[in-house]
Amino acid sequence: MARACTNAENVMLDIHSEKVDGVAVVECNGRIVQSDSAFALRDAVMLQDDARIILLDLSGVSSVEGGGLGMLMFLQRWAYDHDIRFKLFNPTKSVRERLRLANSIPDFEIASSGEVQALLGGAHMQAAA
Repeated sequence: MARACTNAENVMLDIHSEKVDGVAVVECNGRIVQSDSAFALRDAVMLQDDARIILLDLSGVSSVEGGGLGMLMFLQRWAYDHDIRFKLFNPTKSVRERLRLANSIPDFEIASSGEVQALLGGAHMQAAA
């Protein structure tokens, strides 16, 4: 379990990451509204370069602004270039609305709860074998 926590006053994002057998879950809590938050997210995701799937858990993110949206697009492209599946998980209503307003929802793969359970359950089953 890795933990990247941004504690500076001007950074409003807490990031926790965990990897199980090639599936990395990057859990975000807070807001992705300033460049420091976007860069912290970039750094946390790019550390997962040996994962086959990155699940970006946005259930704790209250808002995403322009720089955060741009960073999500960048990370999606970075993952594609590294043969990694990049999926958003459980974006809050406000984050979904922001993605919709930016016409970005079709660009992202949003994982369902069932899909995440299957991915993580499968990873746990493979790790136990």
